[in-house]
Amino acid sequence: MLHQVVNIAAVTVLGVIEQAYFSLQVIYARRKYSVSPPSTTGPPEFERVFRAQANCSEYFPIFVITLWVTGVFFSQAAACVCGLLYLYGRLMYFQGYSESAHGRLAPLYFSAKVLWTLIGLAALGVLNTMCDLHLGLDALQQLCGFFSPN
Repeated sequence: MLHQVVNIAAVTVLGVIEQAYFSLQVIYARRKYSVSPPSTTGPPEFERVFRAQANCSEYFPIFVITLWVTGVFFSQAAACVCGLLYLYGRLMYFQGYSESAHGRLAPLYFSAKVLWTLIGLAALGVLNTMCDLHLGLDALQQLCGFFSPN
């Protein structure tokens, strides 16, 4: 069983490390710009780092849940590829937002597209599993058979 989800677990751990990195950047920005907790306002440079970290944290539960549902019900490989792309997009988002508010836009759109792809694959995998379980119809297998050269 563990070998079936080890890659998804690795991407999850990588995501947790990324979140920890973002949190550390807020701590460093607090020190650099003299913004003591619990204050969340200060120079624009601090506020951009703080907002970037907060925005990434807000989407992390959605990412982790859809990563796992996609990996379990659709494809571990597809989940991992999408997961790595999402984490890369979020890193670019964080770095871009830290530099300027405009710098967040392209990575934001990229990571949103990847997240919507994960959501779609998760839904497709769950729907297919429900059809197989309740109707005896594996629609994905039927579709793959339709496109095979045999």
